[in-house]
Amino acid sequence: MKPIFRYSPQPVLEPVQDCEWASKMVLNPAIVKDPASDELHMLFRATGPWSQKRKEGKHDPYPIFLGYAVSGDLGRTWEADFSRPALAPALNERFEDIYITDIRGSRVRDYANGCIEDPRIFPVEGELYVSAACRLFPPGPYWLIDQEPSVDTRGDYVPEWVHEGEDPFRAAARSNNTVTVLFKLDLDKLKERRYEAAFTYVCPLTEGHVSDNRDVFLFPEKMRIEGKMQYVMLHRPMTPASFPQGSQVDAPSIYLAAAERLEDFASDRASHRLLATREFHWENDRIGASWAPLRISSGEWLVAYHGKKDSHFGYTQSFLIVREQENDFPIVTHRCPERLMYAQQSWEMPADYPTPCLFTTGGIVVGDDLIMSYGAADQKAGVSWVNFAELVDYVKKFDAKGVMTATQPK
Repeated sequence: MKPIFRYSPQPVLEPVQDCEWASKMVLNPAIVKDPASDELHMLFRATGPWSQKRKEGKHDPYPIFLGYAVSGDLGRTWEADFSRPALAPALNERFEDIYITDIRGSRVRDYANGCIEDPRIFPVEGELYVSAACRLFPPGPYWLIDQEPSVDTRGDYVPEWVHEGEDPFRAAARSNNTVTVLFKLDLDKLKERRYEAAFTYVCPLTEGHVSDNRDVFLFPEKMRIEGKMQYVMLHRPMTPASFPQGSQVDAPSIYLAAAERLEDFASDRASHRLLATREFHWENDRIGASWAPLRISSGEWLVAYHGKKDSHFGYTQSFLIVREQENDFPIVTHRCPERLMYAQQSWEMPADYPTPCLFTTGGIVVGDDLIMSYGAADQKAGVSWVNFAELVDYVKKFDAKGVMTATQPK
């Protein structure tokens, strides 16, 4: 039987008109359960017109911030702190100012200088992390690119010095591609709203000069690959041709990467493998993983993923299962061919942003339920619940290509 998804009947969070940094969009939330209580904690993406940084002849810039919220009833209602962002971009403009101190105390380039988007919260080897798709500079009203006539404002606040050299940092700055950055998260300090102490910059996980890359996060545990215990990461490069097996695909797809150290992912020391590419009509434009995998059994993981058909059909969600291999990357063993989650309620339908979108960015198991947080219409946030075991059993009805198998799992 197909699992039944329950949805919040109204947005659990939405823009706040008198909050400058969250007046336009509040969306794509990540969630984590407090190990010491039944509280759930959320980081959400927010933006609004930042008029204090506006330049003559340009639209207002829209830097992107992370905000914090907490729920005491397993995600049904949330209390958000709109007094200030939990994590804000520095918005420096000069070449010599775009630096940050990392977890080792080193002064490194700050790839989160302009925007901090689409957080995912996940544990790795017992430590809690947040990954976020970041830009070096804020865009203008970026949703205008999908309207008629199309207006691309991504480069409106990119400074002239990006053209003064060909090094990787300037190349990433010139394109203003998203670079996924990893932060270590101190949940206790986040709960206390000591935001300045809650996040520690670890390292970039992707290379902006190679490809725009997002939907990036890690498996919670290392795996033995190529004879070494390695971290394993999911990512979705916009230009798969830059990666192994990229000639086999013609749309952004889900990749795996393996590295012995976290800082090796954004280097040629990481190895990459194509995990899945588009198979079904609702995935025609791209697919990407949605949030960090959840263990089902020994060596077996549930992976939530999204597909986009086009700007009219929009983003929808489904699931696949991967199995670890001996001394190699995990492989897909089951893949649901149906879009199990998609925008249906009136408040989830597009308004300013024209593309229909239900986009999950958080998933945790509490009791029997998988609780998922999602962005709707690229403007609001909702929560969904589904029985975890029933969902897994349903996905297992299909093989790696999405074909229903004759033998059903017990």
